[in-house]
Amino acid sequence: MRILVLGGTSFVGRAIVEDALGQGAEVTLFNRGRTGTGLFPGVPRRVGDRETGDYSALRDGSWDAVVDVSGYVPRHVGQAMEALGDRGGRYLFLSSHAVYARTGVGPGSDEDTPRRAAVRDTEELTEATYGPLKVACEDDVLARYGARATIVRPGKVVGPYDTADTFLYWVRRAARGGRVALPGSPEQPVQVVDSRDVARLVVRLLLDDRPGVFHAVGPAEPVTLGGLIETCARVAGSEVEIVPVDPASAPPAFPLVRPNRPTQQRSAARARAAGLPATPLPVTVADVLAWDRGRGEPPLWCGLSAAEEEKLLAGA
Repeated sequence: MRILVLGGTSFVGRAIVEDALGQGAEVTLFNRGRTGTGLFPGVPRRVGDRETGDYSALRDGSWDAVVDVSGYVPRHVGQAMEALGDRGGRYLFLSSHAVYARTGVGPGSDEDTPRRAAVRDTEELTEATYGPLKVACEDDVLARYGARATIVRPGKVVGPYDTADTFLYWVRRAARGGRVALPGSPEQPVQVVDSRDVARLVVRLLLDDRPGVFHAVGPAEPVTLGGLIETCARVAGSEVEIVPVDPASAPPAFPLVRPNRPTQQRSAARARAAGLPATPLPVTVADVLAWDRGRGEPPLWCGLSAAEEEKLLAGA
């Protein structure tokens, strides 16, 4: 199978390329050529820029499938589809759970859950626009490709090479041990999915030429935020005492803390039936810990500093 990946050199895209190559696919990358230049030697690269609309590098060639991991606004997706014409085969778009309406969602919600209204009058990515822009992208892919369209909606993706730091914060914090401030409830459900599982699902869907919409969520067994922190501690060989603190006393959008619990209880049944694997959470934690230590544990952009946490714990 010949697969064109739009992106493919960071995190989820990188995992997809690695899995596709492992399955014997012929992969071509299309990106700006500014990151991951040492990755995947021997894999053909087409250099372009989605921001400026430069798709000239795709004016020739054909592929059995296209994986779009870098489309965030309708213009990106529309121009890519226009440039490819009928030379792209199946179009698999990586979307997000941010497409879903925020209310009326119950535990076990599936891919038919109502979505938010599409937005097309801005390209500014904010908490308010990210999901609606993804809705517009989905609609455009489905309108153009029909039965040759596939949509994958990942939840919170974690694993090695993840620079978002929200999962890594808890991996590092649990590894230090001791009293851990949690600005939320330890009983809150949490759904994280290993990037390599998302990649395997994507490649499986392409190999099976399967249309439809699929959640990519994990882990296989339900876990609470408290349970996740304790798992991180066990993997690191440390011991923790989780101390709930007032969420209002911590920075907003705290790592993995969510006030709307049903959004962390979505169904993975359709994706599991289609081939989504389930890497055990301890394996993911161990691999993230090893990767982070191997790169020297650079500063994180989110969470609490040691001083901030000590202050919160003192008032708990």
